[in-house]
Amino acid sequence: MSSSYGKIFKITTYGESHGKAVGVTIDGCPAGLALDLNLIQHELDRRKPGQSKIVTQRSEPDEFEILSGIFDKDNNQIFYTTGTPIQIVVRNTDQKSKDYAHIATSFRPSHADFTYFEKYGLRDYRGGGRSSARETIARVAAGAIAKQILQKIGVQIFAYVSQVGSLKLDKSYQELDLSAIDSNDVRCPDAAMAQQMYQLIDDTRKKADTIGGVVTCVIKGLPAGLGEPVFDKFHAELGKAMLGINAVKGFEYGSGFEGIKLHGSQHNDAFFAENSIVKTRTNFSGGVQGGITNGQDVYFNVAFKPVATIMQDQESVNENQETITVSGKGRHDPCVLPRAVPIVDAMAALVCVDFWLRNKLVKLTSLI
Repeated sequence: MSSSYGKIFKITTYGESHGKAVGVTIDGCPAGLALDLNLIQHELDRRKPGQSKIVTQRSEPDEFEILSGIFDKDNNQIFYTTGTPIQIVVRNTDQKSKDYAHIATSFRPSHADFTYFEKYGLRDYRGGGRSSARETIARVAAGAIAKQILQKIGVQIFAYVSQVGSLKLDKSYQELDLSAIDSNDVRCPDAAMAQQMYQLIDDTRKKADTIGGVVTCVIKGLPAGLGEPVFDKFHAELGKAMLGINAVKGFEYGSGFEGIKLHGSQHNDAFFAENSIVKTRTNFSGGVQGGITNGQDVYFNVAFKPVATIMQDQESVNENQETITVSGKGRHDPCVLPRAVPIVDAMAALVCVDFWLRNKLVKLTSLI
């Protein structure tokens, strides 16, 4: 099913941008995890609209409700996962569907309007329905639970904005204070660059246009041995997870495209042992070799296109293939990057937890 992701820690998302609610069902979460509900809300707050003037002004509290899969066993407001499906719902409260009435039969450039119509024969034009980025609420909620599992095994995930348009942060993640990611509206951990990025996004907004960029993510503390050797390589699954996010146009991990400039003698990561742990002196591999994690940091970049909805007139066609002019209306992000950071975090967490649980089953099986 295209609305489901994961093999053991499996999520299924549901709902539309202008429907009654969006949400997620999580199957395969281990029992006995004491959930921090505040952490789930915190992650949703990082994604929600209306945070600053450089994001969409749709006003949604994005408060969640868990309908199943948890139990307050001691009646002290500490909720534990029961091992049964967890269902989370977030209700929509600020839909303005009338903003989309003018495109009820029109195809917006670079949107999913045409492709959805071709595939299904009809489409929900109100905010794009399932193609809307509002669906990512479900992923962030599920990712917040996955993060809490990862905390138990010492894994941390840090995503941040590293590029907006031509403004590129020229520092590696090792040189940055990753605790400063949320210290500004852009979510760039370099204050000087964040200010420039903010100004560029705001200037773009004032011109009724949009701009794209890059989110960088690093995963620290992953154990070696996660991933499958052929079709379910760890980095391949990361790529699938990231490319499944709205507006994503590219993914690279480790040295990525820059690695082609090096010779093998420069690019190979030499092994050494320290305190009975095997490490590498460099990490061009991005923490993955042969599709399996090697215990080093996993790091990658995700490229996001400029948001397709712009407040300008554009040429297009309608369902009758008549040439028309599409006018941008409604509330939209001039740059998706600040709100994309927690989505990248969440998808990375879902990949890590699913592979960690798969590995536990492999090792148990090998002992039988």
